[in-house]
Amino acid sequence: MGLWQLALRSLANRRLSAGLTVVAIALSVAMLVGVERLRQDARAAFAQTISGTDLVVGARSGGVQLLLYAVFHLGNATNNVSWRSIEAVSALPGVKWLVPLSLGDSHRGYRVVGTTAGFFAHYRHGDGRSLRFAEGRPFGAAPEGLFEAVIGAELAQRLGYRPGQRIVLSHGSFGGDGGPALAEHGDKPFVVTGVLARSGTPVDRAVLVGLEAIEAIHLDWHGGAPIRGLSIAPEHVRKFDLRPKSVTAALVGLERRTEVFRVQRAINGFADEALSAILPGATLHELWGMVGIAERAVLGVSALVVAVGLAGLVAVMVASLGERRRELAILRALGARPLQVFALLALESLLLALAGIALGLGLVYGAAALAGPWLEAALGLRPGLGGPSASEWALLGAVCAASLAASLVPGLRAYRYSLADGMTIRI
Repeated sequence: MGLWQLALRSLANRRLSAGLTVVAIALSVAMLVGVERLRQDARAAFAQTISGTDLVVGARSGGVQLLLYAVFHLGNATNNVSWRSIEAVSALPGVKWLVPLSLGDSHRGYRVVGTTAGFFAHYRHGDGRSLRFAEGRPFGAAPEGLFEAVIGAELAQRLGYRPGQRIVLSHGSFGGDGGPALAEHGDKPFVVTGVLARSGTPVDRAVLVGLEAIEAIHLDWHGGAPIRGLSIAPEHVRKFDLRPKSVTAALVGLERRTEVFRVQRAINGFADEALSAILPGATLHELWGMVGIAERAVLGVSALVVAVGLAGLVAVMVASLGERRRELAILRALGARPLQVFALLALESLLLALAGIALGLGLVYGAAALAGPWLEAALGLRPGLGGPSASEWALLGAVCAASLAASLVPGLRAYRYSLADGMTIRI
């Protein structure tokens, strides 16, 4: 009988303890591979928070800071960009489209983003997916759609908003539940016309309105406060020139990606105003490197779980040696060499580890298939169902190597058992 057959029959004879060991290893491997896959998917989703945009333009500042306030709506801009500069950037050779962004107001702690209809046409995320509407439609063009707003999925869910409801914007980017109270633009309410489908991007937590609306609600304001004794009714603001004087940032798309560095240099060297143009993909990777320590910590915890599972393998193999002394002694009596006994124990450990890895991968793929639609709907995250990546193969190889290393303990103990010790009857 070959060594493989002997190992399989030996494990079949101890099917209960072997099965429990396989389940323990499978659960630890499923956690390790699952965390690694979610880590990679989260990194890919983060890197594709905004895709299809070649440049992000704002006032002169650091690249990460510009990305944080323009894309993630975190923090504030060092300065605004004049509308004249925005028009000049839009007219540069090679620029295909430009979407301006105006930040500074909020609604119950959520950012308000003033923009144009081009935002819905050109904003991309993930693998080039565009924004979709779960309900309603985009805000209309001024003057008819001046006080219309589109809200993100997370904001709509948390605040219970639906199309047709009226909301009031606040001046400033703080406030909300638990925050300091802000002055409200209560005399100019907005009507929600649409709710965006969940995208897993900062848009889920934003209120989108037209640029003209941002100008309209601030006509009777000056220096961040309402002008005393002056109040312009909503029906009268349409008579004013509502073209924006400045914006916070802009998203830029080019005719050809090969022109990106030329256009970037032209914007960074703009003579009339100090501007910065960043490549969002490169800056996203830089930002992930700054915040990615948490994912490595989670992966480390998963590795500890695998170590616990392998420790259980060692414990089961060592505990079974006391019951298998006579079995091993008979093998020695039949001519098996100590090295063959050692190989038998190592082979059994390897088989248990391989069975655990196979079952663990099955659990990962099953969980991804079942939870995939929920993850995409709730978090905008698409779990991959493809084969193991290079990093996952490396982890699985490490688990196999660790299982072989774990077999050294019971294997060396079995190697040292003598024929006389195994045949001795102990009282």
